[in-house]
Amino acid sequence: MATTEDRRETDSGIEVKPVYTEKDVAGLELELPGEFPYTRGPYPDMYRGRPWTIRQYAGFASAEETNVRFRYLLERGQHGLSVAFDLPTQLGYDSDDERAVGEVGRTGVAIDSLADMELLFDGIPLREVSTSMTINAPASLLLLLYELVGEQQGVPGERLRGTVQNDILKEYIARGNYIFPPRPSMRLTTDLFAYCAERLPSWNTISISGYHIREAGSTAVQELAFTLANGIAYCQAAVDAGLSPDDFGERLSFFFNAHNHFFQEVAKFRAARRLWARIMRERFGAENPKAQALRFHAQTGGSTLTAQQPENNIARVTVQALSAICGGAQSIHTNGFDEALALPTENSVRIALRTQQILAHEGGGTDTADPLGGAYFIEELTNELEQRARELIERVDELGGAVAAVEQGFVQSEIEQAAFAYTQQVEAGEKVIVGVNKYVEADSEEIELHRLDPEAERRQLERTARVRAERNADEAEAALEHVRETARGEANLLPPMREALRARCTVGEICNVLRDEFGMYDAQRA
Repeated sequence: MATTEDRRETDSGIEVKPVYTEKDVAGLELELPGEFPYTRGPYPDMYRGRPWTIRQYAGFASAEETNVRFRYLLERGQHGLSVAFDLPTQLGYDSDDERAVGEVGRTGVAIDSLADMELLFDGIPLREVSTSMTINAPASLLLLLYELVGEQQGVPGERLRGTVQNDILKEYIARGNYIFPPRPSMRLTTDLFAYCAERLPSWNTISISGYHIREAGSTAVQELAFTLANGIAYCQAAVDAGLSPDDFGERLSFFFNAHNHFFQEVAKFRAARRLWARIMRERFGAENPKAQALRFHAQTGGSTLTAQQPENNIARVTVQALSAICGGAQSIHTNGFDEALALPTENSVRIALRTQQILAHEGGGTDTADPLGGAYFIEELTNELEQRARELIERVDELGGAVAAVEQGFVQSEIEQAAFAYTQQVEAGEKVIVGVNKYVEADSEEIELHRLDPEAERRQLERTARVRAERNADEAEAALEHVRETARGEANLLPPMREALRARCTVGEICNVLRDEFGMYDAQRA
């Protein structure tokens, strides 16, 4: 046992001993990768059979500018696309809504209608790429727009591949980009599950996200536990809606943060797979191995990036990406080193992309499955994270599950306390942040920053106005009324919403109909 003076621990309070031996993992028996409970990976040969997907997150200003960035990345070896949407789109407001002023295109691409989605993927063959969309409250609408663009390209729904985040619970917990109260939001989530089972069978219907939970200041244990607790809630809602866990379980995916403590992160990813496999088999009776095996995307930690000495972020991102590789991620995004200051430039995006390519081709990242499996430290950390996460999941269960725990503020409070404790440690110098509270330099070199085109918002507003002026007004109004009638009943909302989008109704118009019927969530009154 370490003394108080030399005690070291992870951000989850797990003590790190000076050395580990076989006594720490007595009786350890490792299954092979691809075998239940998938601790060592969901596939037998892992990256030797198929390397992880390099999926860089991108989106800013208008659809035209983002389309150029997509092409830039694909030409330089990126495998799949990942779309960032601006704040108004995430909240279901059109760009010309008074609440969108000053936010159009700032944190992602603005998508108001089918016209924008057509431009976003202009010249990009949807039959050949997979696309991830980070969108939650209006996730159904953005997926339907993508499907409609695919139809225009002659790509049937069964050939479309990708993921829509569609994880509304973590918005109430950590991110705040919700529209409706939790229970009607859960209806939209499960409606999307059922719709994709019928029309888009290769689409991942949800990316259950721990990333934003960690960004909000959680520990690794909290990220793991609250993410899987949310996953349990989605599975239960799907079962209650009459769906089979063996069917919808295949299309679930997860999204985790790759943070700074390399060894804890590797262990966290391994523990996540082991926990989820047992949850699916023991709680939901899933027998399909594909429904038991957790698959995940990882993104390096945005909150770990510093504005001070920003070049240091290249080293941080590399360490974090390597943890995701050693932990068995199915796809990875690496952040640009300048993202603590602005949207990434083409130069920083290229460095982030090349980081993954170097790890894959020069660093031995694709050579063997679970390269740290069997290491005493990694195995003990995996066990400890699994146990602590299971205990926290049990606390959520005692409160009535993830939705009830969110409604009672339990999850939010736990994360806030962890974030406060971490901030105190940094301010006291107990946690070293290189270039921030240690090895500080008075002057740092200026770096080039990305600048948004000030005309992009004007062009976006003009396009949305043109869509409204040129569409068949009667057809659009009838389509919106059909959405309203469906919202009042229990039928699946996606088919009428698809027809409304086809009739050139906007995302904001459809969300306004749903606001009228479902109401809006107010965290202060919840």
